Amino acid sequence: MTVAACLQDVLQVLTSAGFSPAHAIRDASAIGRAILGWDQARWLTSLHAPAPNGFSQTFLGAAARRARREPVAYIVGEREFYGRAFEVTPEVLVPRPETEVVIDAARHYAGALATRPGGLHVLDVGTGSGCLAVTLACEWPTATITATDTSRAALQVAARNAGRHGVVSRVAWVETSLTGGRSGDVDLLVSNPPYIAETDGASLPTDVVEYEPHAALFGGHDGLDVIRALLPAAFTALRPGGWLIMEIGLGQETRVRALLGEASLQWIETQPDLAGIPRVIVATRPGLL
Repeated sequence: MTVAACLQDVLQVLTSAGFSPAHAIRDASAIGRAILGWDQARWLTSLHAPAPNGFSQTFLGAAARRARREPVAYIVGEREFYGRAFEVTPEVLVPRPETEVVIDAARHYAGALATRPGGLHVLDVGTGSGCLAVTLACEWPTATITATDTSRAALQVAARNAGRHGVVSRVAWVETSLTGGRSGDVDLLVSNPPYIAETDGASLPTDVVEYEPHAALFGGHDGLDVIRALLPAAFTALRPGGWLIMEIGLGQETRVRALLGEASLQWIETQPDLAGIPRVIVATRPGLL
């Protein structure tokens, strides 16, 4: 039996479960490559090679999980973020392309600080898989990174990702809420906080609402509960002149800008994601570093 024949069996499973042909081939190919350990080029050129022993059964088992709408990232155990592969488990959110805007903004606004004597002190609030903290540690070899999360299981995943990318000694993982009481010593605070309104839960895709951790998704009735608590804590944690770069949800920009003002933080700009949605807030604690 060839790899292509196994693929056809899996496509039948997925299309029968309601996936469009395009989504079925996308997901099946990603799962098949992960099982075989092949890159895209080898997958495309070796589809007619004989399938390894046990591949068909493993592939069909994974397809059954996807047919139940389990995220592909959980099935294969990883997701790419900013050009690096990150382990993901059901204890953490699946990293998404829009969150890469946080990294781009951080590099633009705080990159110059990373080369100064003493380096850059970064705090990642609600780190999850560690994709922000680990990426910034990789991008800025002299930066000192602290990452917080209330989930010990998430912090364990994040620590493994730090090991995977060779920055174990550069990131401190702290099990705490928000900033953990930091005061006046942070140059850059980044966060992808829970911001989905509980009232929007019914409209979310099944692979999100039934599989990803709700504590990392939902921010109360209007989605802003965590952000309301985070912004005053961010003001306290940041040095004067320090940066806050935070992901927000669709339609939240106006309300978040008002909350920034209430917390004495100065809004600088809001950057869009690839879909043009206002996605990342850039703000500062007034003053000079």
